[in-house]
Amino acid sequence: YSPLSCPVLLSLVTTQLTTLSSYWESEGSGWRVCKAAFSCATGLATIRRSAEADVIRLRRYEVPIKRVARNLCLDPALIAALISQESRVGLLLNNGWDQERQKYGLMQLDGQQYHPFGLWDSEEHINQCSTILVLAINEVRARHPTWTWDQQLRGGICTYRAKMGNIQVYEEDPCNRDNYYVNSVIRRAQYFKRHGF
Repeated sequence: YSPLSCPVLLSLVTTQLTTLSSYWESEGSGWRVCKAAFSCATGLATIRRSAEADVIRLRRYEVPIKRVARNLCLDPALIAALISQESRVGLLLNNGWDQERQKYGLMQLDGQQYHPFGLWDSEEHINQCSTILVLAINEVRARHPTWTWDQQLRGGICTYRAKMGNIQVYEEDPCNRDNYYVNSVIRRAQYFKRHGF
C-alpha cells in the first residue's frame, strides 16, 4: 500500500464532493439513517441554516484554509465543513475550548490525545487537524482497499471524528449508527464549495 499522490487525492476528494452534490440533494441512501426525533427534512434545513451562517465567519479563515488544503491535497470545502461541524467556526468555543475543556480549536482537537499546535484559530491548528484527516482517509483506504472511494471518504471522515474522541469506530461501518455526522459534513462541504471554498 502506498498513499495516493497529491494530485490524485485532491482530484478524488473534489470529484466526490461534486458528484455527491446531486446525490445528497434528494433523500438518497445517504440520508436513510435519521435519528427518531430528527427527521431528514428537518436535518437538511438545520444543516443549511448553520452553513449559511458559518460561511460568513469562514471568510476570515479562507486564506489559511486554502493554503493548508493545497499543501495537503484536500478540497478546502472539506476543511471548511469540518470547522463548521465541529465548532461552528468558533461560535461554540470559550477561549478556543469546548464547554468541557477537553477539545481545542476550530476543528476540535482532543487535548488529551494530542498536543495542540498554535493558537485555536491559527493556520497551524488547521494544518494539524487537516493532517489527521488525511491520515484517517489513508488509514481507511489501507484497511478497506475494495471499498468505493465514496465509502473510503465517508469512512475517513468518521475516523477523523473518532480520532478527535467523539465516537467509536466500527470495522464494518465506521459511522455505524451515526451517519448523521458524515452526512452533515458532506452537505456543508458541498454548500461551501458552491460559495468559493
